[in-house]
This record gives sequence, structure tokens and C-alpha cells, in this order.
Amino acid sequence: MPTRNLPRLGDEDFRRLQRLMQQASGIRMGEQKRTLMAGRLMCRLRARGQPDYGAYLRLLAQPAEATERRLVVDLLTTNETFFFREPTHFEALGDWAARRRRPLRLWSAAASSGQEAFSMAMTLAERGLADWSILATDLSLRVLEKARRAIYPMEQAAHLPRGWLERHCQRGIGESAGHFRIGAHLRERVTFAELNLARELPADVGPFDVIFLRNVLIYFGAEEKRDIVARLLQRLATGGLLFIGHAESLYGLGLPLRALRPSVFERLR
Repeated sequence: MPTRNLPRLGDEDFRRLQRLMQQASGIRMGEQKRTLMAGRLMCRLRARGQPDYGAYLRLLAQPAEATERRLVVDLLTTNETFFFREPTHFEALGDWAARRRRPLRLWSAAASSGQEAFSMAMTLAERGLADWSILATDLSLRVLEKARRAIYPMEQAAHLPRGWLERHCQRGIGESAGHFRIGAHLRERVTFAELNLARELPADVGPFDVIFLRNVLIYFGAEEKRDIVARLLQRLATGGLLFIGHAESLYGLGLPLRALRPSVFERLR
């Protein structure tokens, strides 16, 4: 479709989408996200035969369109990731876990399509740890389905340390050529589930020894950020580790944490 024929996401429609995202996910979409939001939702306008964003938003307001509203949240949640993103975190995890000869429970709290959780799993396996499990959660059902399949294009193997592809993954053959799948010995240790971090946590989540909460807090204001981290810390054992993204900060939030290294914190009593 020529660019001149694309409908415009006007101010009022943009504010309505902002409110929808805030109510559904707790995420505040700033003005800098307007172009991204318009681009990602264009496919839904076409799929539902809507001439512009105003008409599409009126469709979304209908009670019967709960599935479509959920799809909007999926599409507007950024889920791009890769294996061993911020590799120093996995080095820190491996060093810390190797000193603890007891069962470990870990949480990948914004798991996206699974690369973070499986990077954690490979790290623990490489350290020879035998008794551990990982809960991996995300707001998006779409990416969770990808994560459960645990199949990735071979290009993503470039981020794996040397030899780990052979030890922990299976290369695809035939119709699956050009892809690899995480090995069953790791898949069976990782449980994927839907969870909205902006809401109260279910009673059966936790406790954990390690929580990865990376590249999530940048989408929230200071008050929401503190509330989210405080809720997660209630499920983190004293002496456990909290990982956040290198571009994020917990400064001034008054939380019971001690910085061990940049973006790695220990839960205090």
C-alpha cells in the first residue's frame, strides 16, 4: 500500500491506545512510541477491514472483542531478544549458583520468546548443577507459544558460547533445516506461563533464589517501577539475586537491595 494512503494515528486515537495499554498491561506508551504503535497495528486494521484507527478503536471497545484487545497488547509489547543478552549477567549467575549446593528456583520474569530462560538453563547445566528449575513468564501469549516450542533460527546460535549448541541443542534436519531446538534435558526444567507484572502476583508464584527482571522497568514510571520490584522482592529469598537491564536503575526507590555489580542486586533481610 502506498505510504500516502496509510491512515494517520491522530492525537485522540493515540491517547485511547495509550489508555488501553495502561489499563491492560500497566505499560505507559510515550509519544516516541506513536510510530511503532501505528505500524504494528496496521496489519490488524487490514485483517479486520477497518478504514482507520478510529474505526478500529470503536471495534476494540465492543465487549465481544476481548481476543482482539489481547492481540493489541501482544503486538505492542516489545519482545525482541536473543541468547545471552548482556553476557556478564550469565557469568555472574553461574559463579553465584556454583557456590550453592542446594535446589535453586529461578524466575525469568519477562521471558519473551524464551531465549533468556534457556540461556539461564544452559548456564546452570554447564556449571554441573543438577537440582534447579526455572519459571519463565510473559504478558504475551504469542511469544510464550514460541518459547514453548523452543525452536529458533540457526542465526541465533551465533550468540551461544562455543560448543554449547552441540551440548544443549538439536540441529534441525529436513523441513527443520536452518533451525535448532533446545534439548529436552533443558526444556523439561523450564515452565512457561502467562503473568502480568503490573498486577498482584498469584499466591503460587515463588519463592525464588534468582529473578531476572531485565529491560522491563524502562516502560514504567517511578511509582509503578517501585511497586513492581517491591512485589517481586516479596518472592525473592534473602540473599537471592535480582538482575535488571543495564539501561535501568533502582536508585532512590528505597528497596531492600545491595548492589553487587552494575544491574545485579542482592536481596537484604
